[in-house]
Amino acid sequence: MLTFSSAVHIHLAVEPFDLRLGFDGLAGLVQSRLERDPLCGHLFVFHNKAADRLKILYWERYGWCLWCKRLEQGRFHFPTAKKAALELTAGQLQMLLEGIDLSRVRQFKRYQRPAPAN
Repeated sequence: MLTFSSAVHIHLAVEPFDLRLGFDGLAGLVQSRLERDPLCGHLFVFHNKAADRLKILYWERYGWCLWCKRLEQGRFHFPTAKKAALELTAGQLQMLLEGIDLSRVRQFKRYQRPAPAN
């Protein structure tokens, strides 16, 4: 099980990419396609067209980290969007890795702190 600080943001690239890319190629995609800073310490999740592989790229204090997963059977179920990337919670990433289709999951209303008045 992967665990992350609540300060870490998780960005899922919506469109599939060629996962033969390594550290530098994926970091270039973060800059050019997702328009984010790859050195910010956040996680960037990429998947292939067949949806049976994914890679998570992130920068840790001293260098790049690349986490890969290949399914032997079945496929991942990625949400769709009109944007280049979606932001996921750690729980949503865990569900995605476990094979749960996020579009079929229903989240009930929870308390949200009101925005401060200016």
